Amino acid sequence: MKELKNLKVLVAGEEHIKYVDVINDAIDIASKQRGTGIARRTHEYLASKIEEGKAIIALDGKTFAGFCYIETWGNKGFVANSGLIVVPEYRGHGLAKEIKQKAFQLSREKYPEAKIFGLTTGLAVMKINHELGYKPVTFSELTDDSQFWNGCKSCVNYDILERMDRTKCLCTGMLFDPAWEDVQKAGNGIRKRSLMDVVKNLKPKNGFGSHKHEFIKKNKNLKSDGASLQ
Repeated sequence: MKELKNLKVLVAGEEHIKYVDVINDAIDIASKQRGTGIARRTHEYLASKIEEGKAIIALDGKTFAGFCYIETWGNKGFVANSGLIVVPEYRGHGLAKEIKQKAFQLSREKYPEAKIFGLTTGLAVMKINHELGYKPVTFSELTDDSQFWNGCKSCVNYDILERMDRTKCLCTGMLFDPAWEDVQKAGNGIRKRSLMDVVKNLKPKNGFGSHKHEFIKKNKNLKSDGASLQ
């Protein structure tokens, strides 16, 4: 495990285009190691994301450590945080989480109304997504933009996706919907009540008070009867 001294996670700029080939090579290596797919993009595609300010890069000084980029689909109704990669030497430091958080923040800033989604086979990424507010969903809840799904063609598991008519694959679909936050802020009009709240609101036919007085009265009568018998 490498010590992190000069590690920075930032929005990539034109000065970082020189790292594109290194990024793609890292994606290929990770894909082979996992035995599952991470879609490889062309040099031009990743360079355009960097130029547009839609990529996050992690650097240890001048050494590449990690990367992620954002894409929009369905007329910008959906945003995907894609291509998350951390170089093996930099794993185990929470770097993937930091990159994802930065990409999530960038997505919210650029497209505040868009649903943010991702496909992943990694348990660690699923956990990070969950912490950010994502939920596992079926593929039918993700974008139906053909251009997005065509991007999966470079994945080694694309044949599975095709056979399943895009309904499932080895990846898990995860989604964050900004509307969920609005619901949480507004509330649903239903206040959760405790058991004590329920008990306090119970109103028996004669009331608890009347039962109590009757019980005390009966006890007194019994005592007086007992005293007269002695």
